[in-house]
Amino acid sequence: MSTLARQHSRFQSSAARALWLAAAALSIPAAAQAEALPTPAVLQAQLAAQGLKLQTITVVEPHLSRKDHAVQRRYQAFPIEEVLVRVLGPDWSAQADRELEFKALDGFIARMPVSRFLKYRAFLALSLADGRAFTVDNLAQNEKNVALGPYYLIWDNLAAPSLQVEGGTHWPYQVAEISLRAVKPEALLPAGMDSSRWVEQAALVQKYCLSCHQINGFGGAKMPLNLAVRAKLIDSRTWQSWLLQPQSVKPGTAMPALPDGLSLAERQRIAGELHDYLKALPVAP
Repeated sequence: MSTLARQHSRFQSSAARALWLAAAALSIPAAAQAEALPTPAVLQAQLAAQGLKLQTITVVEPHLSRKDHAVQRRYQAFPIEEVLVRVLGPDWSAQADRELEFKALDGFIARMPVSRFLKYRAFLALSLADGRAFTVDNLAQNEKNVALGPYYLIWDNLAAPSLQVEGGTHWPYQVAEISLRAVKPEALLPAGMDSSRWVEQAALVQKYCLSCHQINGFGGAKMPLNLAVRAKLIDSRTWQSWLLQPQSVKPGTAMPALPDGLSLAERQRIAGELHDYLKALPVAP
């Protein structure tokens, strides 16, 4: 573990939650520092000029793995902290009350707290180590030979096996832009909602839903339907099927199920909590 990681390992989920609630109370604006990434060739040349070379990183590839069948893959990648210093500046890691946003070419948007990057080792992959095409079969979304470039955010889930249960939730590919943003709690916990009751559910919906979908205009653009509306139109049994076995509702759908690394009971609980939260969430005019 790096010195930087050791210095900031205190930022656990409870601290992030407290910071999020404090931001909601203060109505911090969603200021952002967004940077389009250079081409892989340009980035590699820039980092090489600083003496940094691509590393070969072996991971359990979540898009190819199942609960009882882990598939390892080797990537050529740079440590994400080196890239973030290059594109966002050296102070990015000091802003633990903010989140990093990774925007993909297909409209997928992954938002993760800065504290996560101080706790776990992440890398920005540019290619497969064996020289094969930089693609993946995304089993959870029934997609084959999906392009991973220009960049693919990967995590050292062999050193931190607990990350394997998340599946591909925090593994955005086709990454073209990185932003450092203030947390935007007012979108997920608007005035009038009991934040002490719904804070866990708000975090869950951002983690599992808002990379593709939206809540009142906040979220991803891959499938930007408003969950604050849609969830109110779906009964609890159908909702559970959508989140646990989406193929049973719509065969061939690209909708991924909740990660099968979680226990069935936990997946059912999360699905139920998400449904309750979204039904309680006001729809913006």
